[in-house]
Amino acid sequence: MFSTGCRIGEVVSLPAIALIGPTVLQSSGEREIRNVQVYFNIRAEIWLKRYIDSRQDKDPAIFVTVRQPHRMSIAQMRYVIKRISARAGINKEIHPHQLRHSYATHLLNNGAPVEVIQSLLGHEKSETTRIYAQLSGKLRQEFYQKYY
Repeated sequence: MFSTGCRIGEVVSLPAIALIGPTVLQSSGEREIRNVQVYFNIRAEIWLKRYIDSRQDKDPAIFVTVRQPHRMSIAQMRYVIKRISARAGINKEIHPHQLRHSYATHLLNNGAPVEVIQSLLGHEKSETTRIYAQLSGKLRQEFYQKYY
């Protein structure tokens, strides 16, 4: 989710076939799912392919439940994210939408223009994007020193 900036509902609705064969396009080191416009990096592609290749089911969804495989629901995905954050030793509750905010902040902190971030997130208004993307304190200080 962090690699794509997608909403949780968008992630659980993606079909696995979108990652297989000619639908994954390579452009400038990034990956794109054709007709869906979801971009993700090579690390995400490797892990997604490993996950899909390890599955024994024929469900068309990217993410499925373990028992009686079927498309994972939003609630089930939230639970998985909660478990992963606990295993990672994160001592606060992580919500899926925080990954979308982190994605936007990561792009902004690495120099992406707000207009590009807005387009990637699918926002109509730049004000919405500005709520998502927050410059780190260090970068704010650097910009202040550079421009003031």
